[in-house]
Amino acid sequence: MKKIEAIIRHFKLEDVKNAVNAKGIQGMTVSEVRGFGRQKGHKEMFRGAEYTVDFLPKVKVELIVNDSQVDSILDAIVGAAKTGNVGDGKIFVTEVVRAVRIRTGESDDAAL
Repeated sequence: MKKIEAIIRHFKLEDVKNAVNAKGIQGMTVSEVRGFGRQKGHKEMFRGAEYTVDFLPKVKVELIVNDSQVDSILDAIVGAAKTGNVGDGKIFVTEVVRAVRIRTGESDDAAL
C-alpha cells in the first residue's frame, strides 16, 4: 500500500476529487495547509504598511491506495491539478506498512 499526499491549489480540489473518484478511489482526507516553495509568497499593503505574505494557502489531499493503483492515481491528480504555472503543488508517495479499519478490525488491503 502507498500513501499519496498531494499539495494543490484550493480551486483545483473539486477537479482532483472527481478525477480520483473516476479511478475508483472512494475516500480521501483533505486539510487546509499553508506553505511556500518557488512561488515564494507575495507583498500586500495593510494600513499603508507593506508586508510579505510568505505562507500561501494550499490544500493537502491524502489517499491510501494499493500499489497497483499508484501510477494511474498520480496521472489523474497531475492532470486535474495542473495549470502550468508556478505554485501548482507537489505530490509525495510513501510506503504504508499497515492499515486497520477500526469499526471492523479488517487490516491492510481489506481496510481500504
